This record gives sequence, structure tokens and C-alpha cells, in this order.
Amino acid sequence: METKVMNCIMCPMGCEMTVTMEHGKFISVTGNTCPRGAKYAEQEVTDPKRMLTTTVRVHGGLLPLLPVVSADVLPKGRVKDCVDCLRRVEVQAPVQAGDVVVKDILGLGVDILASRDMESVVS
Repeated sequence: METKVMNCIMCPMGCEMTVTMEHGKFISVTGNTCPRGAKYAEQEVTDPKRMLTTTVRVHGGLLPLLPVVSADVLPKGRVKDCVDCLRRVEVQAPVQAGDVVVKDILGLGVDILASRDMESVVS
């Protein structure tokens, strides 16, 4: 048996939880005050996921970079690969918040979306 101590991030209480695992499998969690904490702890030790927020280059925009966000969580171990992929992306202004910048990034089933409007430079 192995244990891991972590703080829950699902609400402002920040419960300190102890997760028990055996042979890499989740067994139990203690210290959480609500079911959301238990669910978070199990996912965090078995299949951690993260949202991605970063920027991509914009051609013809008022600013050189466009903030983007993942439409859903991504596997934590693939976030760096997604950032590396987005370094090669350049969008053409104008762009509207919510526009899909990259569809199904790296085949993970998650779209990357513009998180703000970007007007084009007016000549």
C-alpha cells in the first residue's frame, strides 16, 4: 500500500486528503468533506487532466498573439506536446472569441478555441 497526500482544488475549502493506492490502483481517500473531493483525488492519481491556456501567433491582427484555451481538459502528460504543436500555429485576423483555432489537437478529441476577439489591422 502507498499513500499520497494532496490538497483538493474543487472548492475554496482546500481539504487535505490522503489517497491510498495499491499496485497503482486507487483504493480510497480520506479527509475530503464532499464527494467532489473524492472524485478529484481518484482522477488526479489515476488519470490527471488539465486545461490549457496559451497563445498563438496572429497575422494581420491588432496584437501579435491571440489567447487560446482548450475546450475541455487534456491528459496532463500531453499538455507539453499540445503547446509545442500550437507554437507552429498562426491564425489570420479577424478572429472571434470561441472560434476553433485547432480542431481535435493531436487527435485527443479536444478543440483549441480563441478566448478573445482579435480585430484585423485597418489600413
